[in-house]
Amino acid sequence: MIEEKPAGKLFLVPTPIGNLGDMTFRAIETLKNADIVLAEDTRNAMKLMKHFGISTKLQAHHAFNEHKAVNSVITLLKSGYQIALVSDAGTPGISDPGFLLVRACKSEAIPVECLPGATALIPAVVASGIPCNNFYFEGFLPHKKGRQTRLKLLAELPFTFVLYESPFRLLKCLEELSEHCGADRICSVAREISKIHESHVFGTIAENIEYFKQNSGQIKGEIVIVVEGNDEK
Repeated sequence: MIEEKPAGKLFLVPTPIGNLGDMTFRAIETLKNADIVLAEDTRNAMKLMKHFGISTKLQAHHAFNEHKAVNSVITLLKSGYQIALVSDAGTPGISDPGFLLVRACKSEAIPVECLPGATALIPAVVASGIPCNNFYFEGFLPHKKGRQTRLKLLAELPFTFVLYESPFRLLKCLEELSEHCGADRICSVAREISKIHESHVFGTIAENIEYFKQNSGQIKGEIVIVVEGNDEK
């Protein structure tokens, strides 16, 4: 009797955004049991997997190849492969590759399971001291085309909004927020969440600009900006 291979499944596996202690037992087990681990950067994934004793085969799946790679991954899943997807840090699909593959799986009726776990968004919002019962997540703003349009829209929102930003563009972003939202609008700038040098700078946008001009050496790592809503709305 021929044993049928179980149906394939895609697992979205969050990885630590800083402290390796944030990796869950379930995430480790999922990566160990997968046939293939798709990784945004195989070098980063290799370090993580080596730390937790995971020897599953790695395959690159990033923003530059995901359009071409989706069909081949779907073929493997249809053949019964259990495939896990990880990004460099946090949850795949949240400002990281993953959406295209998930959408393709849905269109092919291939099961998708997302494990709960690390993301920079929630700790930054909850620890900000800014209302978080209702908020809008923008992620990364466009670098050029459409950036000013998005900033203008965000400035009018009556509730908290959240941005991801590169440390190289933090001051520029804060200055643009000051222009569109007003220098007195309250914001919190979180960086290096769950790492040794985690910090949350709370104050007006103007105060944040002055702080980071005076402490430019602290502009490192992943940045999350939480901005209060327009209370005039």
